[in-house]
Amino acid sequence: QVQLVESGGGLAQAGGSLRLSCAASGHTFSRYAMGWFRQAPGKERDFVAAITNSWTGTNTYYGDSVKGRFTISRDDAKNTVYLQMNSLKPEDTAVYYCAAAYTGSGNLYTTRRYDYWGQGTQVTVSS
Repeated sequence: QVQLVESGGGLAQAGGSLRLSCAASGHTFSRYAMGWFRQAPGKERDFVAAITNSWTGTNTYYGDSVKGRFTISRDDAKNTVYLQMNSLKPEDTAVYYCAAAYTGSGNLYTTRRYDYWGQGTQVTVSS
């Protein structure tokens, strides 16, 4: 069982930056692949970024709309995954969710891959 708690959301100006954090409970965090998704009002939950565990190479993946602007990272000693968001746009406004997927093969772009979800944190970008 894993519990996830996001933090770091808030208000930002277009072109600005925010860093989101997701703190995980338990003792097996390092075994999980981690992802970030976002959901704007009236829209589906959209893939943002994912990162695999250390023994699969700590590989990272990004959605097309954020590639080059966002960076996902993890600190297994702190049971925490981060999303550094730079060059923010109003279109980035959404509730951001972190999620955990137990080690295995498969596409991390889909919500179905993930076993645990956080409660979300609001990000609002003004123009």
